[in-house]
Amino acid sequence: MTHRTVLVINSGSSSIKYQLVDPDTGDALASGLVERIGEESGALTHTHNGERHTEAHPIADHGDGLRRVIELCDEVGPDLQESGIVAVGHRVVQGGSHFSRAAIVDDAVTDRIRELIPLGPLHNPANLKGILVARDLLPDVPHVAVFDTAFFQGLPPESATYALNREVAEKYSIRRYGAHGTSHQFVSRSVSELLQREDLKQVVLHLGNGASASAVVGAHAVDTSMGLTPLEGLVMGTRTGDIDPAVAFHLCRVAGMDVAEIDDLFNKRSGLKGLTGHNDMRVVRGLAEEGDERAILALGVYTHRLRKYIGAYAAVMGGIDALTFTAGVGENNVELRAEVAEGLEFLGIHVDGDRNAVRASGPHVISPDGAPVTVLVVPTNEELEIARQSVALLEN
Repeated sequence: MTHRTVLVINSGSSSIKYQLVDPDTGDALASGLVERIGEESGALTHTHNGERHTEAHPIADHGDGLRRVIELCDEVGPDLQESGIVAVGHRVVQGGSHFSRAAIVDDAVTDRIRELIPLGPLHNPANLKGILVARDLLPDVPHVAVFDTAFFQGLPPESATYALNREVAEKYSIRRYGAHGTSHQFVSRSVSELLQREDLKQVVLHLGNGASASAVVGAHAVDTSMGLTPLEGLVMGTRTGDIDPAVAFHLCRVAGMDVAEIDDLFNKRSGLKGLTGHNDMRVVRGLAEEGDERAILALGVYTHRLRKYIGAYAAVMGGIDALTFTAGVGENNVELRAEVAEGLEFLGIHVDGDRNAVRASGPHVISPDGAPVTVLVVPTNEELEIARQSVALLEN
């Protein structure tokens, strides 16, 4: 097979994360991060062949940052042309009801991403900016947009629909879109391949600073915890997750908060941070072990919500065959995985203490042999999923 790579770009409001990925082997030939774009002091980290190259200087805009990344590939390696670059894959958070799969970027696609900004105001503007500058700098290779919401585009209507006035919902495109779909798709497919079954009823828990759960039957998502925005669902680093919508009305009336203040409170000053002052699960865990009552309560709220979703999704699917932990917290927090499983034995969920304690780099089973539900830890790889979707789209 001819060597080929995909440059995967995740453009944020003031940053660009990137990887040069071999979609066939899964190897990352290079990776890096451009930070503090547009600020007085920018920073760039580029890693190739295990060697890290760092720079600190002002980075005027996304075009300036990506231009420097391309120069570093020439100077430090790997050379993009010699690496056989066949596409640039872009992460886009919100694809609305328009994108159920990846899309080759053209002017119509960029126009549609722009139209979807009201549904993804925190992410789509930055994602679009990355696409526009990359197309200018790398005009000779196809660009592909891969949407976080695409995997959940086919949710059953009873799962995707809110019990909101139909006319209002249709007029303003309000439905469950989900997020982290690229990760949920990659992980659920990996579990099917590992267990050599295509008919699995799976619950996938993507637990990082942002956190989401999905119910997947076969290769199709049937439910997910995030909704119109990534605010709904599980307790997260700084987000409330599920909360009575009337709390917003109450704060408006009683505390005099406006929409912007409530938005900031729910999205940036709540979750673990709101309960403990810290959004890092490692810090919260450490405080709990020292007897901090706020941290102990926060962990209880966090795990209670997880168990609640696992049980609900088992009911939605009519059973459960596999439960998988992924992302930073899910892959690394041994204690949390054991705590989540505790009390779910009636569903057939058991965690083997010794297996759970093993720090493995790849997918591994942490349930006992013969357990009715296979419990796994599967490292997510959204960049590889974006690369593979990009190549698959171009081959069709």
